Amino acid sequence: MITITEEILEGLLERAAERGAQKALASVGLADDRASNDVRGLRDLFAMYHIVRNGALKQLGAGIALIVLAAISVYVGVKLKIGQ
Repeated sequence: MITITEEILEGLLERAAERGAQKALASVGLADDRASNDVRGLRDLFAMYHIVRNGALKQLGAGIALIVLAAISVYVGVKLKIGQ
């Protein structure tokens, strides 16, 4: 039977976790010195995507509201026979 101290076990687990993380980062191309810049760039890209998406959704909602208001105006105009 092998017995190890908690400190040794923690050290082994920490080294294994670091090696696993390094392998995972290397497998997605983030193991070099530029990785932090790449990750920041991705974060900026996602932030801009959210800004654009939210702006586009607001514009779409405003456009739909205008179409609905125009349709109501035309309907009311026809029903009241305005313009004749």
